[in-house]
Amino acid sequence: MYRTHTCGELNKTNANEEVTLSGWVHKSRDLGGLIFIDLRDRYGITQVTVDPENKEAHEVAEGLHYEYVVKVTGKVVVRPEKMVNKELATGEIELCADKMEILSKAEPLPFEIFETSKEGVKEDLRLTYRFLDLRREPMQKNIMFRDQMVTHIRQYMHDKGYIHIDTPILTSSSPEGARDFLVPSRLHPGKFYALPQAPQQYKQLLMVAGFDKYFQIAPCMRDEDPRADRVPGEFYQLDVESSFLSSQEFQAEMEPLFFELTEDLAGKKAMSKPFVRIPYLDAMNKYGSDRPDLRYELELSDVTEWGNGTDFNVFKTAETIKVIVVPGGDKFSRKEIDEELAGQAKKLGAKGLAWMKYVDGVLDQGVSKFFNETDKEGLIKLLALKDNCVLLFVADKWKVAVESLGRVRQYVAAKLDLIDENLIAWAWIVDFPMYEKDEETGEIKFCHNPFSMPIGGLQALQEKDPLDVKADQYDIIANGYELSSGAVRNYDKEIMYKAFSIVGHDKKEVDQKFGAMINSFKFGAPPTCGFAPGIERLMMVLLGIDNIREVVPFPKNSQAQDLMMGAPGEVDPAQLAELGIRVEKKES
Repeated sequence: MYRTHTCGELNKTNANEEVTLSGWVHKSRDLGGLIFIDLRDRYGITQVTVDPENKEAHEVAEGLHYEYVVKVTGKVVVRPEKMVNKELATGEIELCADKMEILSKAEPLPFEIFETSKEGVKEDLRLTYRFLDLRREPMQKNIMFRDQMVTHIRQYMHDKGYIHIDTPILTSSSPEGARDFLVPSRLHPGKFYALPQAPQQYKQLLMVAGFDKYFQIAPCMRDEDPRADRVPGEFYQLDVESSFLSSQEFQAEMEPLFFELTEDLAGKKAMSKPFVRIPYLDAMNKYGSDRPDLRYELELSDVTEWGNGTDFNVFKTAETIKVIVVPGGDKFSRKEIDEELAGQAKKLGAKGLAWMKYVDGVLDQGVSKFFNETDKEGLIKLLALKDNCVLLFVADKWKVAVESLGRVRQYVAAKLDLIDENLIAWAWIVDFPMYEKDEETGEIKFCHNPFSMPIGGLQALQEKDPLDVKADQYDIIANGYELSSGAVRNYDKEIMYKAFSIVGHDKKEVDQKFGAMINSFKFGAPPTCGFAPGIERLMMVLLGIDNIREVVPFPKNSQAQDLMMGAPGEVDPAQLAELGIRVEKKES
C-alpha cells in the first residue's frame, strides 16, 4: 500500500492514527538532528517529522532532495497551539515518521517550480518540461478547474435532455474557413482523410437522424496560425445542436449555463441577465470589434460629416472618421499618444492617430491647430464634451477606422484601469453578414459558417447583393473574447447550392464535398440550430487568464510545436513509402 490518505486531508480528528502518505519532497529542513519534511501531492501538504532516534528513517531523510518521491508511514500527532500552521489545511497536525522509503529520485530541475514565479522562466522551457510545470499549484488549479467546468457542463446538458454522441475523428476535407490537417490512407493510396475542423456536418446529420438534442466535448483540429487566444492545431468545444427550436428559444435554454459557470463555479459576477443582444454593425460602429469588451464604455462616435466639412485635408476626404472621447485622458502625454496609442492603431492598418485635448472648455494640442473656432464649437456640441478628456481620431476606410480605434479602446481601458476583473459581460452578437469581400483578391467569401441559413432564405440570395445578405448567426462574446459561433442551419439543398455558388463552388463540387448532408436533405430534414463554445477560451474568461496555453495541459508553443514530444517530426522513409508519399524539400 502506497498511501492510506492524501497529503491534504489529515487533521486533528486523525490524532494517534497510523497512516501512510506518498508524495513529493516539497521542502526539507534539518534542525539540529530533527528533520522536517513538507510532503506534497495535488491535494495539499503535510509536515513530516523524523526523529534522530529512529535511525533507519532518519538515514533515509538525510539523503532526501527536492522533488524526490517518498513513502512515509507514521503516527498523526496534534501540534501544540502555538505551532499550528493556519496557512495549511493540515496545519493542526504533523506526521511522526516510523518508516520512510524513497520511491523515486529526482535529478536537479531545469528550473525552479515553486521558489520562483513562472514569469522568470521562458515559456519554451516550461513547455519542454511541461510535466514539471504542471506540478505548480496555479497550473494544477487550472487543470482541475477545467475538469469541474466540463463536469458541470455535462450535467447541465443532460438535465436539459441532450445526449452525448461522439463523431468521427477521421473524416473528409471540408472548406470550413481554415486549413485541414490531412491524414494519408494506406488502404487507398493517393487519398486522404482530414481531421475535423468541427463536427458540423455530423451534427446536422444527427438531427436528420432524429436525435433532436445532441452534444459532445468535441476535439477540433485546424491548421491555423497561433495567437494568444488560440491553441495551435487543436482545441475542444462544447458542440451542441437541437431541432425544432428558434434561435431565441435555443439561446434562452443555454444562457443559464453560462451564468452558473460565472457565479457558481468561477465566483464572479455576470454583468447583465439575460445576455445583451448587439447587431454586428452596431458592435463594430460602437466598439470597433465584433467581440467587444462591455465592462467599460468608451464608445466610438462617428464624426465623418463634421470632419468632411472642415478644411483639415486628412478629415475632409476621409471615407469614415471615428473618435473616442476618453474621460481623464488628458493625463496622457504627447509621447504616450503618438507612440503607444498610435502604435496600437497602426497594428490594424491605420495610418496614424489624430488627437486633441479638451481642458477648461478649450480644445487644444494635437491636430487642434488645423480647425477654426466654429469647427471646434461644432465638435464640442456634437460630442457633448466634458472637461479633462482626450479625443482620439482615426480617419480611413470604414473597417480600418473602426477596428484600429477599437484596439486603441482596449489599450486605453487597460492603461486607465477601467476593467473590473470580477465582472463577466456576456452578450450575443447577431445579424452577421453572410458574405464578405476578400481584401487581397476582391473575391466574395463566407463571413462565418457556410452552413448557416441566410435571413430571407433563397429569395435573399437571388435578389440581394451578397454583401447585403445577413445570416441567422449568433456569437457568444465575453470580456473581449469570442467564445462561440452559432447559427440556425441551412437544411434546404437548393439554398445550399445557391449559397455556395456565390463563393464559386458549383453544384458538382458541393455534392462532392458535402454529399452526405445534401443527400440527407432529400429525406426529411428538421429545422435546427446550435453553437460550439470553445472550452479553452471559456476557461480564459472565467479565470481571467490572458494566455490560452495556461489552461491547456499539453499545448503547442507559438510556432505550433510540441517541444516535449518533439512534434511535428520526421518519420521513417519506410512509413512514407508504404503510404505512397515522397517529401520534397522546398527551395528557400
